[in-house]
Amino acid sequence: MHSLDEALIVALREDARASLSDLAATLGVSRTTVRNRLARLRDDGDIVGFTVVTRADVAADPVRGLMMIEIEGRGTERITRTLAGFAQLRAVHSTNGRWDVIVEIGTRTLEEFDEVLARIRKLEGVVASETSLLLKTRKTVHTTA
Repeated sequence: MHSLDEALIVALREDARASLSDLAATLGVSRTTVRNRLARLRDDGDIVGFTVVTRADVAADPVRGLMMIEIEGRGTERITRTLAGFAQLRAVHSTNGRWDVIVEIGTRTLEEFDEVLARIRKLEGVVASETSLLLKTRKTVHTTA
């Protein structure tokens, strides 16, 4: 990918509603260049869609956090299946390093958040965990497939 394409993607991530004229001014190129590059990025599949994040999207889960989980032995598949059934988990990720699984949690209250943490920690095979509350989201990237 050309550096201009990368700069265009950065600019769109900052403001996906920016006009072609504004993008051209930001990048120091013509509107035609921006339009052609954008069309090529979409045609090649480098940009697969645009999205909107509304206040309601964030308000639905005012308490959000990440929980890193260490799992004993070979129980990862079983525990991952169990975690997938928790309504408050927005995503379940396998990972490498110290933690076996990272889950994204979203709840309405801190009390509910704490209850989810307790339920996960009680699962047989969960040997350690660490949790971080998400205080402020400065950037969110949503993709469509």
